[in-house]
Amino acid sequence: MYLIGLTGSIGMGKTQTAALFEAEGVPRYDADAAVHALYQKGGAAVGPIGELVPEAIIDGAVDRGVLGQVVLKDGDKLKALEALVHPLAGQSQMQFLAEQIAANQPAVLLDIPLLFETGGQDYVDCVVVVSAPFELQRERVLARPGMSEERFMDILAKQVPDEDKRERADFIVDSSISVEDARAQVRAILEQIKGRQGTAYEARKSRFEARNP
Repeated sequence: MYLIGLTGSIGMGKTQTAALFEAEGVPRYDADAAVHALYQKGGAAVGPIGELVPEAIIDGAVDRGVLGQVVLKDGDKLKALEALVHPLAGQSQMQFLAEQIAANQPAVLLDIPLLFETGGQDYVDCVVVVSAPFELQRERVLARPGMSEERFMDILAKQVPDEDKRERADFIVDSSISVEDARAQVRAILEQIKGRQGTAYEARKSRFEARNP
Protein backbone atom coordinates (compact mmCIF):
# COMPACT_ATOMS: atom_id res chain seq x y z
CA MET A 1 0.00 0.00 0.00
CA TYR A 2 1.32 3.42 -1.01
CA LEU A 3 1.03 6.22 1.57
CA ILE A 4 0.48 9.73 0.22
CA GLY A 5 1.14 12.47 2.75
CA LEU A 6 -0.90 15.60 2.05
CA THR A 7 -0.06 18.88 3.74
CA GLY A 8 -0.16 22.62 3.25
CA SER A 9 -0.21 25.79 5.30
CA ILE A 10 -3.41 27.43 6.48
CA GLY A 11 -5.57 28.80 3.66
CA MET A 12 -3.78 26.94 0.89
CA GLY A 13 -6.70 24.74 -0.11
CA LYS A 14 -5.60 21.46 1.46
CA THR A 15 -9.09 20.37 2.51
CA GLN A 16 -10.50 20.85 -0.96
CA THR A 17 -7.52 19.06 -2.49
CA ALA A 18 -8.05 16.14 -0.10
CA ALA A 19 -11.64 15.93 -1.31
CA LEU A 20 -10.37 15.72 -4.89
CA PHE A 21 -8.21 12.72 -3.98
CA GLU A 22 -11.23 11.12 -2.33
CA ALA A 23 -13.29 11.76 -5.45
CA GLU A 24 -10.69 9.73 -7.38
CA GLY A 25 -11.25 6.79 -5.02
CA VAL A 26 -8.32 7.29 -2.64
CA PRO A 27 -9.32 6.65 1.02
CA ARG A 28 -8.48 9.61 3.26
CA TYR A 29 -7.35 9.74 6.85
CA ASP A 30 -8.15 13.20 8.23
CA ALA A 31 -5.82 13.90 11.18
CA ASP A 32 -7.83 16.93 12.35
CA ALA A 33 -11.11 15.01 12.26
CA ALA A 34 -9.52 12.17 14.22
CA VAL A 35 -8.50 14.55 16.99
CA HIS A 36 -11.97 16.15 16.98
CA ALA A 37 -13.47 12.67 17.52
CA LEU A 38 -11.17 12.11 20.49
CA TYR A 39 -12.37 15.38 22.02
CA GLN A 40 -16.09 14.78 21.53
CA LYS A 41 -18.39 13.40 24.22
CA GLY A 42 -17.37 9.78 24.80
CA GLY A 43 -14.02 10.32 23.06
CA ALA A 44 -10.94 8.61 24.43
CA ALA A 45 -9.18 11.89 25.21
CA VAL A 46 -11.94 13.46 27.31
CA GLY A 47 -11.09 11.70 30.59
CA PRO A 48 -7.31 12.24 30.51
CA ILE A 49 -7.67 15.87 29.43
CA GLY A 50 -10.22 16.41 32.19
CA GLU A 51 -7.58 15.40 34.72
CA LEU A 52 -5.01 17.71 33.12
CA VAL A 53 -7.24 20.73 32.42
CA PRO A 54 -10.58 20.28 34.22
CA GLU A 55 -11.97 23.62 33.06
CA ALA A 56 -11.69 22.50 29.42
CA ILE A 57 -14.42 19.87 29.85
CA ILE A 58 -17.85 21.30 29.11
CA ASP A 59 -20.95 19.10 28.83
CA GLY A 60 -18.79 15.97 28.70
CA ALA A 61 -16.62 17.10 25.78
CA VAL A 62 -13.37 19.01 25.37
CA ASP A 63 -13.82 22.69 24.61
CA ARG A 64 -10.91 23.30 22.23
CA GLY A 65 -11.03 27.06 22.75
CA VAL A 66 -10.64 26.81 26.52
CA LEU A 67 -8.03 24.09 26.18
CA GLY A 68 -6.01 26.15 23.72
CA GLN A 69 -6.03 29.21 25.94
CA VAL A 70 -4.73 27.20 28.90
CA VAL A 71 -1.98 25.21 27.20
CA LEU A 72 -0.66 28.12 25.15
CA LYS A 73 0.14 29.89 28.41
CA ASP A 74 1.65 26.80 30.07
CA GLY A 75 4.42 24.98 28.22
CA ASP A 76 4.39 22.04 30.64
CA LYS A 77 0.68 21.46 30.13
CA LEU A 78 1.13 21.71 26.37
CA LYS A 79 3.75 18.96 26.47
CA ALA A 80 1.56 16.86 28.74
CA LEU A 81 -1.39 17.34 26.36
CA GLU A 82 0.71 16.23 23.38
CA ALA A 83 1.86 13.18 25.34
CA LEU A 84 -1.79 12.27 25.92
CA VAL A 85 -3.22 12.95 22.49
CA HIS A 86 -0.47 11.78 20.13
CA PRO A 87 -0.65 8.07 21.10
CA LEU A 88 -4.45 8.11 20.83
CA ALA A 89 -4.32 9.80 17.42
CA GLY A 90 -1.61 7.35 16.33
CA GLN A 91 -3.79 4.43 17.34
CA SER A 92 -6.67 5.83 15.29
CA GLN A 93 -4.38 6.24 12.29
CA MET A 94 -2.95 2.74 12.51
CA GLN A 95 -6.44 1.27 12.77
CA PHE A 96 -7.42 3.15 9.60
CA LEU A 97 -4.34 1.88 7.75
CA ALA A 98 -4.92 -1.70 8.86
CA GLU A 99 -8.47 -1.50 7.53
CA GLN A 100 -7.23 -0.22 4.17
CA ILE A 101 -4.66 -3.00 3.90
CA ALA A 102 -7.36 -5.55 4.65
CA ALA A 103 -9.42 -3.98 1.86
CA ASN A 104 -6.45 -4.26 -0.54
CA GLN A 105 -6.35 -0.53 -1.20
CA PRO A 106 -3.39 0.32 -3.47
CA ALA A 107 -2.98 3.84 -2.05
CA VAL A 108 -4.28 5.96 0.81
CA LEU A 109 -4.12 9.66 1.64
CA LEU A 110 -2.87 10.84 5.02
CA ASP A 111 -4.22 14.38 5.37
CA ILE A 112 -1.89 15.84 8.03
CA PRO A 113 -1.64 19.64 8.39
CA LEU A 114 1.56 19.50 10.47
CA LEU A 115 3.25 16.74 8.49
CA PHE A 116 6.67 18.42 8.33
CA GLU A 117 6.39 19.95 11.79
CA THR A 118 6.00 16.48 13.34
CA GLY A 119 8.52 14.64 11.16
CA GLY A 120 5.77 12.69 9.44
CA GLN A 121 7.34 13.14 6.00
CA ASP A 122 9.73 10.30 6.86
CA TYR A 123 6.83 7.88 7.21
CA VAL A 124 4.98 8.35 3.93
CA ASP A 125 5.93 7.24 0.43
CA CYS A 126 5.48 10.68 -1.10
CA VAL A 127 4.56 14.17 0.04
CA VAL A 128 2.01 16.35 -1.75
CA VAL A 129 2.07 20.03 -0.77
CA VAL A 130 -0.89 22.28 -1.58
CA SER A 131 0.22 25.84 -2.27
CA ALA A 132 -0.92 29.21 -3.55
CA PRO A 133 0.49 32.76 -3.67
CA PHE A 134 0.71 34.48 -0.29
CA GLU A 135 -1.79 37.24 -1.07
CA LEU A 136 -4.42 34.67 -2.05
CA GLN A 137 -3.66 32.65 1.07
CA ARG A 138 -4.02 35.77 3.22
CA GLU A 139 -7.29 36.73 1.52
CA ARG A 140 -8.75 33.26 2.11
CA VAL A 141 -7.73 33.13 5.77
CA LEU A 142 -8.89 36.63 6.68
CA ALA A 143 -12.30 35.85 5.18
CA ARG A 144 -12.83 33.21 7.87
CA PRO A 145 -15.10 34.14 10.79
CA GLY A 146 -13.19 35.36 13.83
CA MET A 147 -9.86 35.57 12.02
CA SER A 148 -7.57 38.56 12.38
CA GLU A 149 -4.27 39.58 10.81
CA GLU A 150 -2.54 39.03 14.14
CA ARG A 151 -3.93 35.53 14.57
CA PHE A 152 -3.09 34.66 10.98
CA MET A 153 0.53 35.70 11.43
CA ASP A 154 0.72 33.83 14.74
CA ILE A 155 -0.47 30.63 13.03
CA LEU A 156 2.01 31.09 10.18
CA ALA A 157 4.85 31.51 12.70
CA LYS A 158 4.11 28.04 14.07
CA GLN A 159 4.13 26.36 10.64
CA VAL A 160 6.99 25.44 8.33
CA PRO A 161 7.11 28.20 5.68
CA ASP A 162 5.37 27.44 2.41
CA GLU A 163 8.61 27.93 0.47
CA ASP A 164 10.33 25.25 2.54
CA LYS A 165 7.39 22.88 2.11
CA ARG A 166 7.50 23.32 -1.65
CA GLU A 167 11.22 22.54 -1.72
CA ARG A 168 10.69 19.33 0.25
CA ALA A 169 7.61 18.16 -1.66
CA ASP A 170 7.51 15.29 -4.12
CA PHE A 171 4.48 16.88 -5.77
CA ILE A 172 2.89 20.34 -5.55
CA VAL A 173 -0.76 21.14 -6.19
CA ASP A 174 -1.30 24.79 -7.11
CA SER A 175 -4.75 25.67 -5.79
CA SER A 176 -4.80 29.23 -7.11
CA ILE A 177 -6.38 28.66 -10.52
CA SER A 178 -9.59 26.64 -10.26
CA VAL A 179 -11.03 23.46 -8.80
CA GLU A 180 -10.92 21.78 -12.18
CA ASP A 181 -7.28 22.69 -12.62
CA ALA A 182 -6.48 21.26 -9.19
CA ARG A 183 -8.43 18.12 -10.10
CA ALA A 184 -6.27 17.69 -13.20
CA GLN A 185 -3.14 18.04 -11.06
CA VAL A 186 -4.41 15.42 -8.62
CA ARG A 187 -5.16 13.01 -11.44
CA ALA A 188 -1.68 13.57 -12.88
CA ILE A 189 -0.12 12.72 -9.50
CA LEU A 190 -2.17 9.55 -9.19
CA GLU A 191 -1.16 8.54 -12.69
CA GLN A 192 2.51 8.97 -11.80
CA ILE A 193 2.33 6.86 -8.64
CA LYS A 194 0.06 4.23 -10.15
CA GLY A 195 1.49 0.77 -9.56
CA ARG A 196 4.17 1.90 -7.10
CA GLN A 197 4.79 -0.35 -4.11
CA GLY A 198 4.99 1.57 -0.87
CA THR A 199 7.41 0.87 1.98
CA ALA A 200 6.35 3.57 4.45
CA TYR A 201 3.56 1.63 6.15
CA GLU A 202 5.93 -0.79 7.84
CA ALA A 203 8.15 2.07 8.99
CA ARG A 204 5.13 3.94 10.36
CA LYS A 205 3.88 0.81 12.10
CA SER A 206 7.29 0.15 13.67
CA ARG A 207 7.52 3.72 14.94
CA PHE A 208 4.07 3.52 16.49
CA GLU A 209 4.82 0.21 18.20
CA ALA A 210 8.16 1.54 19.53
CA ARG A 211 6.41 4.57 21.02
CA ASN A 212 3.51 2.55 22.38
CA PRO A 213 4.89 -0.76 23.66
